[in-house]
Amino acid sequence: MRVKKGFKARRRRNRILKLAKGFRGRRKNCYRRANQAVERALDFATRDRARKKREFRALWITRINAAARAVGLSYSRLVAGLAKARISLDRKILAELAVSDPQGFAAVANIVKAA
Repeated sequence: MRVKKGFKARRRRNRILKLAKGFRGRRKNCYRRANQAVERALDFATRDRARKKREFRALWITRINAAARAVGLSYSRLVAGLAKARISLDRKILAELAVSDPQGFAAVANIVKAA
């Protein structure tokens, strides 16, 4: 008796083709090409989730450094002073303060200068 790769295989193929939606050319509708493209895309997605964290941290540090220098401190002195003054603000919050509330950031910097 002939066995067709029915329901299970179709479901597996359709899952891949659904992930390939929006790709260009045959990569979106030929299973083999789509499978290769999706595998590659998922590899990039995995890698870039870690990379995203690094890039945001670097951005926050750059913003904090610029704001700190505007009030007469370097980034490293600011961070060391925060630790010494037992102020536990993470880099994300400090960067947000530096961008959206410069007076608040300056107040924090003054506390660090005093400590």
